[in-house]
Amino acid sequence: MRRIGCTEQAFTVIATEAYLGPHDLACHSARGRTRRTEVMLGRPGTLYIYLVYGLHLMLNVVTGPEGCAAAVLIRSAGNVQGPSRLGQALALTTDLNGKAASPETGLWFEERGVFARHIVTAPRIGVGYAGPKWSRRKLRCILRT
Repeated sequence: MRRIGCTEQAFTVIATEAYLGPHDLACHSARGRTRRTEVMLGRPGTLYIYLVYGLHLMLNVVTGPEGCAAAVLIRSAGNVQGPSRLGQALALTTDLNGKAASPETGLWFEERGVFARHIVTAPRIGVGYAGPKWSRRKLRCILRT
């Protein structure tokens, strides 16, 4: 859910990618603790918003446990395909980085009865730099529609 002012919009999450922590060579935290990755060490449910290519804000959620630096990238939701377009549709700002995914911050998640049998897995996109062990792992989850 996203609330800006008095307007609320609901988006069904369609695709995600998991980043498992410092041992996952595709994860930002694999390069060590930095100012950028500090948020990833927080509590599960913390928003990790970062700028890619100097243009697009990406929506991630820390998945913990606290101190682990693991997160899930939200790739697509509703009819919005791709993480950069999703960032625009959700009107993401860097002010959300480090805040809890909650109604109080205006960006949160609600369970809506999706079951594992409705999800397929595939390799993550654009992580060839991490080597075959990490680029081939099926850590992308896609909701069958």
